[in-house]
Amino acid sequence: MGKPAAIELFAGAGGLGLGVTIAGFRPEIVAEWDKYSCENLLRNRERGRPLYGWPLPFHGDVRDINYSKLEGKVALVSGGPPCQPFSMGGKHEAYNDSRDMWPEAVRAVRETRPKAFVFENVKGLTRQAFASYVSYIELQLRFPSIAKRKNELWAEHLARLQKHETGRATDSDEYRVIFFQLNAADYGVPQKRERVMFVGFRSDLGVGWSPPKPTHSFESLLWSQCRDDSYWERHNVKSAHRVNNARHIAAAWRLAGRPLLKPWRTTRDAICDLPDPEHGKSIDFNHKFQPGARIYPGHTGSAFDEPAKTLKAGVHGVPGGENMLVKPDGTVRYFTVRESARLQTFPDNYVFEGSWSESMRQLGNAVPVTLARIIAADIASRLRCKK
Repeated sequence: MGKPAAIELFAGAGGLGLGVTIAGFRPEIVAEWDKYSCENLLRNRERGRPLYGWPLPFHGDVRDINYSKLEGKVALVSGGPPCQPFSMGGKHEAYNDSRDMWPEAVRAVRETRPKAFVFENVKGLTRQAFASYVSYIELQLRFPSIAKRKNELWAEHLARLQKHETGRATDSDEYRVIFFQLNAADYGVPQKRERVMFVGFRSDLGVGWSPPKPTHSFESLLWSQCRDDSYWERHNVKSAHRVNNARHIAAAWRLAGRPLLKPWRTTRDAICDLPDPEHGKSIDFNHKFQPGARIYPGHTGSAFDEPAKTLKAGVHGVPGGENMLVKPDGTVRYFTVRESARLQTFPDNYVFEGSWSESMRQLGNAVPVTLARIIAADIASRLRCKK
């Protein structure tokens, strides 16, 4: 039996799609409008793994995709609609932003009738100012057949969806939708990256679903660094070079016992085996030193012995602090592309072409591969149970 079919929209650097593929799905469509991201997907596809079996990426506007041949044949639709309309670092124009592609995510669900979907976006979507629009997104995903009419305002469409919801039978949802927030660090990603997700299952499948439980915790990291020293011993760090701040030590000693989950993975965990790009030999062109890093208010870099801060692409280019490493001696430097790919859990055989700033833009917009794999694998297991 072949792998279940999937559609990947707004593919970007391919993090979500790669995780979905590793989880056992077969992409039928991979769509991305950005020229550089699409070229990157194409080059990695040509190399074979890790994008083995991917179709040629659709380079263009998702509004031009015809899904008619895939209706009823798709197990999963996934994607990360452009987050700039809702990003804390963006212009916050939401539904007034021409980059808002949530209507196209809903169209893909409506026209293909997949068994499930997963859509990812930034934590900024949870801001109170966007509450009505989040409700609108959720209702559209629950009732995708109730499409927005030509020239109908989104608020008018929302009112129509709400009226339908109020008057419906209790079991008339087309999709059961779960909207939740998570921190990627809680799932083994070496980065504190808070995101929101919409996961839905077609109602006729009768799937009851809740998000996978976290596997890693900050408390476990504190224990390993401040109570039993296993973190430092694992990295062969001598006592004189161990960094423990007073607040962390106090928090660790308030713990009643060893936490059950694994420790959060740190920047050191992710990149310690890579040579120093500033003074060592570069292993490939994705691991080259980028000069010019500096600390300024609001941008202070990522600590070596904690998960990295959220990598960001930025509206006006890369903001230095989130994409900088604070070395143990207190100096700073930019993360290389390969280090950033590690923080986003891309495999080392995934190559980013182009300039440092362009590669960092793609990485800052990406979904961590490990997080995508965990979510998609859990969805896949539920679908297998319903065959």
